[in-house]
Amino acid sequence: MKTKEQLSSFIRQEAASLGFAECGIAPATSLPEEEIHLQNWLQKGFHAGMGYMKKHAELRVNPELLVENAKSVIVFLYNYFPATKMEENSSYLLSSYAYGLDYHDVIREKLNLLIAKLKEQVPGISVRGFVDSAPVLERTWATRAGLGWIGKNSMLISKRNGSYFFISELITDIELEYDIPTGGSYCGDCSRCMDACPTGAITDVRTVDANKCISYLTIENKGEIPGKFKGEYDKWIFGCDICQQVCPWNRFSTPHSEPAFTPSAALLELRKEDWEQMDIDQFNRIFRKTAVKRAKFAGLKRNIDFISGKQ
Repeated sequence: MKTKEQLSSFIRQEAASLGFAECGIAPATSLPEEEIHLQNWLQKGFHAGMGYMKKHAELRVNPELLVENAKSVIVFLYNYFPATKMEENSSYLLSSYAYGLDYHDVIREKLNLLIAKLKEQVPGISVRGFVDSAPVLERTWATRAGLGWIGKNSMLISKRNGSYFFISELITDIELEYDIPTGGSYCGDCSRCMDACPTGAITDVRTVDANKCISYLTIENKGEIPGKFKGEYDKWIFGCDICQQVCPWNRFSTPHSEPAFTPSAALLELRKEDWEQMDIDQFNRIFRKTAVKRAKFAGLKRNIDFISGKQ
């Protein structure tokens, strides 16, 4: 039987071999401070139409409700910073995390491989993997695992890699060697993300009002986009990268090496008229296996019509 130090080293090595940029480990404890922050956010209605945030709030602050007798939360960062950007070729923009195949599927496969290897090392282990697929406060766990801090735009920022990465976790019932929490913030007096947000969605440090957030308005939002945002932003039809683009820490971002995240030629070749004349068959052909399918064809057309002035 390996010691907790040996198991932790094994996990880090396997994570690196699977392409994860960083891996950190934190003890699975309750999150009373984050519970207060979450409840305040919910009470202000900043979750907009995301009712699931309120419905499963208690699960987000207690890992033992997700994995019985949870002892450790293992957190992974996976780079998606693109080498090729749509700005060079397109009249409409997608958030760069959606350029390639759906990250849920890509990272889930890697976590499953890691779980299988971990079960070989510790038979009988209880472990679950999460890729933005359950009520887990992933950014909080990443800070507790020493991987970075939560920036003023509410995103996790890593000194080594900036913020262009996906966060995923394993929660398990075994004790491991824990990393030192990051503690504090390294944003200083910088307010570039807050100043650059065209809709004023970043209302306070670490607080985003989803009712004003372009990412929410173009993805999770199921209704019409409020007319007050006409002319407030342009080009973004699925998500938004503005607060990341202006963040000084992203000068450390380097292009990913994941083939699955490379944008297809069909996507890069789309011109303004192609977007505006797109039908459901074209949508399914280009976006069937990508995160863009979350908005559905009707949602993407709504977003395009809003930007183009047809709505």
